[in-house]
Amino acid sequence: MTADETEHGERPASDHASRPVSSIRNLGPAADAAFARAGIRSAGEVHALGPDKAYARLLASGTKPHFIGYYALVMGLQGRPWNDCRGAEKAALRKRFDALKAAAAAGGNDEGRARLDAALDEIGVVAPKKGAG
Repeated sequence: MTADETEHGERPASDHASRPVSSIRNLGPAADAAFARAGIRSAGEVHALGPDKAYARLLASGTKPHFIGYYALVMGLQGRPWNDCRGAEKAALRKRFDALKAAAAAGGNDEGRARLDAALDEIGVVAPKKGAG
């Protein structure tokens, strides 16, 4: 381990600001395209969001949920190999994944919805009155 690496060999998040998403351990070139569809263009953005918010954005952008992909992301952000996840840790990640999947299925993108509402409000679009029409 060098002085500029974490205990798992991952570089500090600040070093990821301009690197592609695929520079995160366990992620390949397809991750660059998937995260770009979700509006995430760098490893630094993924690190800043954290695995759950980043994965929720993937789901909101149309990526199909896949548990291995989720925990590979979590492990990669920790600088660990994807298959390092076992036992109780894996069970806890499964619960987090299931909650993310359920929220996405229910349209639970509150953060994205709030941004959309703010943008519509800014340009003067108002919600129709109840009972109108």
